[in-house]
Amino acid sequence: MKEERISRRRLLCGGLAAASLGHPFLRLNAQPATASRDPFTLGVASGVPRADGFVLWTRLAPEPLQGGGMGDAPVEVRWEVADDEGFRRVVAKGSAIATAELAHSVHVEVQGLSPGRPYWYRFTVGGARSPIGRTRTTPTEDDGTQQPLRFAFASCQQYEQGYYAAYRDMAAQPLDFVVHLGDYIYESSWGSRHVRRHEGGTPTQLPEFRNRYALYKTDPHLQAAHAAFPWLVTWDDHEVANDYTNDMSPRTSDPAQFLAIRAAAYQAWYEHMPVPASMRPRGADALIYGHHRFGRMLDVLLTDGRQYRSHHACLSGRSASPLADCADRLAPQRSFFGAQQEAWLARELAAPPARWTVLAQPTLLAEADRKRGPEHGYWMDGWDGYAAARARLLDALAAHKARGGNALVASGDVHAFWAADLRRGDAQQGPVVATEFVGGAITSEGPSAASVANMLAKNPQLRYGRADRRGYTLATLDARGCSIEFRVADDEKTADSPVSPMARFSVELGAPGVHAEST
Repeated sequence: MKEERISRRRLLCGGLAAASLGHPFLRLNAQPATASRDPFTLGVASGVPRADGFVLWTRLAPEPLQGGGMGDAPVEVRWEVADDEGFRRVVAKGSAIATAELAHSVHVEVQGLSPGRPYWYRFTVGGARSPIGRTRTTPTEDDGTQQPLRFAFASCQQYEQGYYAAYRDMAAQPLDFVVHLGDYIYESSWGSRHVRRHEGGTPTQLPEFRNRYALYKTDPHLQAAHAAFPWLVTWDDHEVANDYTNDMSPRTSDPAQFLAIRAAAYQAWYEHMPVPASMRPRGADALIYGHHRFGRMLDVLLTDGRQYRSHHACLSGRSASPLADCADRLAPQRSFFGAQQEAWLARELAAPPARWTVLAQPTLLAEADRKRGPEHGYWMDGWDGYAAARARLLDALAAHKARGGNALVASGDVHAFWAADLRRGDAQQGPVVATEFVGGAITSEGPSAASVANMLAKNPQLRYGRADRRGYTLATLDARGCSIEFRVADDEKTADSPVSPMARFSVELGAPGVHAEST
């Protein structure tokens, strides 16, 4: 298969030209069809960047929606990394074996490269060659240049509810990396005004989860964003089951049965993400949280908010949706991250920091009394159901002022854009110890305008909120401050929708708190 190349003119016409480097490798012709024998229908991706390398990913799937179509035999996949997009200077190469056990996915852990620079990569199988991806290594800690870092974060991309215009726009940005905060797939069909549809019902078996990931990853704009930058990824609930906590799901009452579903879901997640072998699940368990450093400028503390958390408080039924309150939600033993991950996070926060710390976690951290009127009501699937754990986290940020004064919390899950001051102690009057930005949703439908207005009125720590638009968040960090931009599609129901800034904010280094800027 001839290597795919796309002219800059075609990129500009397609709305995918990058602001700086251009993207001649972006795959624009991916289709969710199954007739082709192209093994690279799901594109290419990179992730978990380090100063000397990164993880490269692809999955061989000539029939992506019918289990992949590769049969049972292992297949050799050759890979190359070059320091130029024309592959005149190949700096690393090798081969990996794609097996049926892992759905013929490969996770190549490249090492020995130079820090702080872009690289290009591709895969070859027989006579077929993949699209070209671009990635980059991180700066080293002794890098004295202190160049700004620019990254995007996103979540919640329900396939049926919209097209991925936001990813088309993201792929055109000059970014260093992307953080995905979860709900990469949705196991269930819900919402209104569907423009696409899931194939099959709610997955519970490994082949069904594989097909659901394949459906999402055939989207050309999602492929483009994966091919353009390295990603850091975590999960939330819809990768497995809505509102699950640890070994319990509102949909599946038997823990043993649910853990079998979780094992299948976790394996399918691994098979489709650019992550290292250390994140490969062992049954229903997988260690995916970790610390990722970008030179002296940034520490990203990537967390897992589902696998270890305490079960929901205050709810007698099987749903986590009703607003509730009770003494149990304040119980000190309740944990959002689990005891082991909490201890890890405390150690990381106590360690010598980079200039900025980003805590990447799945859902709104700020307290949010949601009930209308004078009564109090909280959403038990969010941090308000784990109030003591939140207090411990904010206390840890306050105890380590070098972290707390320069800490940003990047959040997802709630299908709305929020900007919040995170206060220790009293949520409305206590000292601000960090700043939170919730990055909206790529496509998933959000709460009503009345709900957002009520939350803003009852919770002054929420400085901005909006849920009527879909998109993602851009963040730029430098030695003086941080700028945040909420970017939204005019209409996520249209594949070629324009995407533009909706709101901008800034945070001063060492002085946490939201500062709104005009758009």
